[in-house]
Order: sequence, then structure tokens, then C-alpha cells
Amino acid sequence: MRISTLTMYNLSVSSMNQQQAAFNKVSQQIASGKRVVSLADDPQALTQALGVRQAQALGEQYASARVGVENALAQEENALNSVTDIYSRAKTLLVQASSESLADADRSAIASELTGLYDALLGVANTRNADGRYLFGGYQDDTAPFIKDAGGAVQFVGSKQVREQQVDGNRRMAMGHNGAEVFSRVHGSAGYGVEAAMENQGAARFGTITINNPDHANFGQAYSIEFVEQAGELGYSVNGGAVQAYQQPMQIALDGIELELSGTPVAGDRFNVAPGDALNTNMFTTFERAIAVLNQPSNTESARATRANQLRSGLQQLDHGLDNVLTTRAEVGARLNELETLEVMGGTRKLSQAQTLSDLVDLNYAEASAEYSLRIVGLQAAQKSFMSIQDMSLFKLL
Repeated sequence: MRISTLTMYNLSVSSMNQQQAAFNKVSQQIASGKRVVSLADDPQALTQALGVRQAQALGEQYASARVGVENALAQEENALNSVTDIYSRAKTLLVQASSESLADADRSAIASELTGLYDALLGVANTRNADGRYLFGGYQDDTAPFIKDAGGAVQFVGSKQVREQQVDGNRRMAMGHNGAEVFSRVHGSAGYGVEAAMENQGAARFGTITINNPDHANFGQAYSIEFVEQAGELGYSVNGGAVQAYQQPMQIALDGIELELSGTPVAGDRFNVAPGDALNTNMFTTFERAIAVLNQPSNTESARATRANQLRSGLQQLDHGLDNVLTTRAEVGARLNELETLEVMGGTRKLSQAQTLSDLVDLNYAEASAEYSLRIVGLQAAQKSFMSIQDMSLFKLL
């Protein structure tokens, strides 16, 4: 079979082009350090690599979100630490003010320090974070979460919804707590408390609460003890029930608990007995009542009883509030620990993804070097073969 000169030239040129393309491909791989440079190199590997890169990008977003949540929780932890100090100092002051040996001027001085603590507590409650948002305001950013109403009492007006961040594939985490959870909540484990009605006129004082039977069918109920006059005798009724004789001091039985009462009440006086979360839970109100009663003169037995009752209630409420803050701090600590665990897991996952990506697209330089040398030899052989074909032309003999 006769092969034309044109065919031999075309075959030689095609062979050189193929060798040149293979050489260029290896050169490009060595220059880039990547085995897969284009989709044609390895479609399956490149598709898998794109999936890994998307997972890496998502992991970086989660890592950034974890940093933001960690910063917010760390700032909340600092704020809660300040609240703990304020409550502890307030408790110390209320214990001092409960002493009957103090003069009214001494109690006014204590009230002044309590006022300073009250203002400091309000400042902490309205703290802003690094982004300028209110730390305990929830979703509300335009106004402070705690403001004073027309009567001068501090109320929570923020949002009870808390911002959350996606910190991992299947985990959303709250960036803190709203103000109502911190300053107006009592932990469910809080025991019984007592509050004397602010309008009481008598000299009755409440004492200790003794739990005799926590398994009683009605244990955990709230009670209102109201003093009434019947047939010229002073008695009391519980939750509007039958009137019973009162003699002081005495222990009033209330379905598994007993309340100690002493002093002489008057008709209309009332004491409320209930679990801590069913009484006053607003810690600002606790401060306001304590400051008000300490600034009142105590020149009558009724005034002294009112002061003693309010201070005792205030101490109970501060105990409950402190327990709630410590519980909240424990929640913050648990979240910070979880973030640390997620960060370690994220770092491990990041290394694994990097290794997978490297296995898919990175170049094996030893193999590439050998391939590079082989392609040079192939290209040179094709070029020499072409030159030999040129020498076979009959025109050289003319």
C-alpha cells in the first residue's frame, strides 16, 4: 500500500501536537501544584473536590458564628459576675439594716448605698455589647430593655426572644439571655417565701417557714392569710376559708408547711405565702421596697414590724435572685464549654477535609517529575521522527 507524503507529514505533525499537549499539561500541573487543573483532567475528582470546598466554606461560616456567640457569652458572663457581686453586697446591707440597734440615720445611710447598688444594677441590665446592641434586650435594639415607669419603678420592656446563631450543622445556640430571665425570674427549685402586704397597719411579723411534709397533696400551693375581726375577737382565714382564732406567737399550719407569726396584727392585715416564683420576682422591685422602708422613720411598733417584714422578704428574694443568676451563669458556662468542643470538632473536620481535598486534586511531584521527563523524551522523539521523514523526500536527490 502506498502512503502519500502528505499523509506522513500529517501523521508526524499530529504526533508532535499530542506530545506537545501532554508535555504542556504536565508542565501546567507542576507549575500549579494541582493534579486536576480542569474538568477534563478528572471529572469525578473535581466534582468531589467542589463538594469538599463547599463543606469547607460552610465550616468557616460556622467557625465565625462560634466566635460571635463566644464573645457575646463572655460579655454576659462578665455582666452576671457584676450582678452576683451586687446581690451579695445588698444581702449584707439588709442583714445590717435588720438590727434593732440601728438608728434611723444609720438605716438612711444603708439606703443610700443600696440606691447606688440599685443604679449599678440598672446600668448592668442596660449594658451594650461590642456591636452596640443591648446585652439583655433580646431582639430589641432601639431602646433600653429596662426603663423607669411614671412611678419610678423599673420595668422590663425589651424582647423576650433571644438571637441565635447556627454554630454547627445541627446546632443553633442562643447568644445570651433576655433581661426578664435574669432579673425577673426565680428558679423553679426555689422554696417558699413570704410577703407582707404593703398596706398592713398592725405589728405582726412573720418568722421562719418550716416544711413538715413535702409529700402533702397540696404542697406547693399559694396561700393568703388575712386577719379579720369576728364577734369582737381577732382571727385569721386562709384563702378566704373559715376564721380561726389567732394568738401570738403561733405556728399556722398550711398543708405540709408551718409559718411562724408573732406580734399583734389588725383586721385587714395580710400575709402571702407561696413558692418563690409566685411572689415578687422583679429584683428591681426588691431594691425599691427595701430602699423605701429604710428611708421611713420607725418610731412606732407598726413601722418597725413593716420594716422587719420587708427586709426579711427582701433577703428571701435576693437569695432566690442570686440562685437564678448562678443558674444562668452555669448555663452560660455550659454553652461556652460546648462551643469549645464544637471548635475542636470543627478543627478536626477541617483537617480531614483538607486531606481529602489534597488527595483529590493535589499533585504527586515524584510521579509528575517522571511524567515530565517522559513527555520531554516523547516530544523530542516525535520531532526527530519528523525530521527523518523530511530527509526521505525524493526532491533531495534532484
